[in-house]
Amino acid sequence: MHIIYDFLIGLGWSATLAWWADFILFSLILLTVAWLLRVFVRFILIQVFHRIANSTKTTIDDSLIENKFPKNISRFAPYFFLSAAVGLWANGNISIENWLHALLDVYAVFVAIVTLRSLLRTLKQELQSRTQFKDKPIESYIQVVMIFLWGIGLLLTFSILSGKDLVYFFTGLGALSAVILLVFKDTILGFVASIQIAANDLVRIGDWITMESYGADGYVIEINLSTIKVQNFDNTITTVPTYKLLSSSIKNWRGMSESEGRRIKRPLYIRASSVRFLNDEELTGITQLERFKAIVQAKKEEIAAYNKALKTDTSIPVNGRNLTNIGLFRSYIETYLEQHPSINQKLTVMCRQLAPTPNGIPLEIYAFTSDKAWKNHEMISADIFDHILASASFFHITLFEFEQQANA
Repeated sequence: MHIIYDFLIGLGWSATLAWWADFILFSLILLTVAWLLRVFVRFILIQVFHRIANSTKTTIDDSLIENKFPKNISRFAPYFFLSAAVGLWANGNISIENWLHALLDVYAVFVAIVTLRSLLRTLKQELQSRTQFKDKPIESYIQVVMIFLWGIGLLLTFSILSGKDLVYFFTGLGALSAVILLVFKDTILGFVASIQIAANDLVRIGDWITMESYGADGYVIEINLSTIKVQNFDNTITTVPTYKLLSSSIKNWRGMSESEGRRIKRPLYIRASSVRFLNDEELTGITQLERFKAIVQAKKEEIAAYNKALKTDTSIPVNGRNLTNIGLFRSYIETYLEQHPSINQKLTVMCRQLAPTPNGIPLEIYAFTSDKAWKNHEMISADIFDHILASASFFHITLFEFEQQANA
């Protein structure tokens, strides 16, 4: 098989020079044949996998093709071919034969790792396509396995190239444990955090979270070993170290998403000087409000009965009980919310008065919209406050606003 070697020796070349020339040329021939073999095997495997994928309803075979599993498997063909030809390839040189075996074994280790990576990516794809795993941090666990595989692969490579047993390198890792812990500190913290996040169900893929310290306010699109990716509402991407979710303040809006409504909690500020008792003429105008007529009448009868029982002098409004504009306005707002079709009546609905502030007396609307979509929620809130703001004048209420004093 080594005609070139014999030919060069016949031309008077030295045995060493003829051997190296023959080795280089024979290597080129073997590597070319190995490459052609790999191309052929890859073509056959891809065709077979495509046929299987087209004839089955499962998606796993499609995922295997997408993640290049057939292509990676075909890389083993050159390994088996070249391993069988090593004896002829080395042409009697034991040292070169040993090195060729070592290099081919290293090649096989990395091909095995790449093939396993394709399988792990396929597994991740299949798990994330299922509802029960869709929001779980599968990527973190896949990355941990890949780090472990690459670590084993590097140790096997050192073992093969040095000719020393694998136990020797594991013993050396014990001495370097402090350095390894320092180098992989974030990775280890991220892995532990991923387990705690999954076990305690702190954050899922698809959750809306807010982390003010990192400027993150949006939906979680990926959870991996080192970072969590958050797509903000302006479509920018914020990355947060995974382990920071356990040590930093985080607001998860999942509770709102899973509840029956989205909260409205917003105050109106009433000018204190506009708060007063209402006379009969003003009350008559308010009773014309259809949704509020019965309530006003009931309040008037209740107050009249109370004052009559105590024989109160009602000529002075401060005596006994009398209706105030802010009290009726607050009651009207609550009645309006209770009759609004977009407010969830199963949840808390109220209008409460808060402590006075320099900006006026706050009347806080506290209710939940049935529609939790952000845009729809804001539109419903705006419509409600449009109506309430416009209604204030019917109750002789003045809303607070800053007034700029004219320069003298």
